[in-house]
Amino acid sequence: MKVLVADDDPGSLMVARAAVERSGHDCLAAADGDEAWKLYLQHQPDVVVTDWMMPGMDGLALCRAIRAREADLYTYIVMLTSQGSRDDVLAGLEAGADDYVTKPLDPFVLHARLLVALRVTTLHADLAHYRKVLSQEARTDPLTGLHNRLKLSEDLEQLHARSQRYAEVYSVAMCDVDNFKSYNDIYGHQAGDLALRAVAAALVSQARKSDGVYRFGGEEFLMVLPNQTQLGAREVMERALHSVRELAIPHEGDPAGLLTLSAGIAAFSAEHRVDAEQLLGEADSALYAAKAAGRNRVELAL
Repeated sequence: MKVLVADDDPGSLMVARAAVERSGHDCLAAADGDEAWKLYLQHQPDVVVTDWMMPGMDGLALCRAIRAREADLYTYIVMLTSQGSRDDVLAGLEAGADDYVTKPLDPFVLHARLLVALRVTTLHADLAHYRKVLSQEARTDPLTGLHNRLKLSEDLEQLHARSQRYAEVYSVAMCDVDNFKSYNDIYGHQAGDLALRAVAAALVSQARKSDGVYRFGGEEFLMVLPNQTQLGAREVMERALHSVRELAIPHEGDPAGLLTLSAGIAAFSAEHRVDAEQLLGEADSALYAAKAAGRNRVELAL
């Protein structure tokens, strides 16, 4: 673990540092609260062992500052003080300390506290990892690996707000695999799943890093194209449709003999300031127009 020790008493600081290093941990040392806070921000230690009374930021203020800043990672805090009254103990714990050790410091006691700290910080790190994994899974389509509708809602809300604020343009392209029901009927759902994965990969291959590719549902996909006009988006989608055709997936139920894609595009701009839901509706209408016009094509919203 990385342990930060803060104490304005040089002798006590030396004892604490020696105890930490003897326990096999990396140690950072600070002679006052302000220095401790700077080291904390710079190194993000796993454990902070801090004196109560220090120049500048005292131990209670340091505890509160650490707790106010924490996100996923948890910092275990041990308060060192010569004040041992019950009120002082409660004040330290209420400020955010996890444990409380009175001076003069007993190295054995600090070693024991660090064993507890290791267990607690390891548990918090594991929980943070699992939360991150679960959060990613909740926003990922399990079949294609693309973002799902939940992630789309979050991303589109942010993009729309930014585009409104800075008068930027963006486009959305609703895509649908042509005659996909008949594809499933002819080749089976397992082949249909493989086809959807291949189409998803083809769309990703045509996207910029700033673009978003989402599985909208069933055989429908959505591309979100920041800073892209309708005409620019049309060029992107024409390449995407070509990329799908280049897969050369046979489809006896389609007039083209291959699996193809249709797309409809709508754009937010200074001249067309509609909300995100309406924009999706316009892209969907343009997609239906592409279907009605013969499929395997791109249509722009009017």
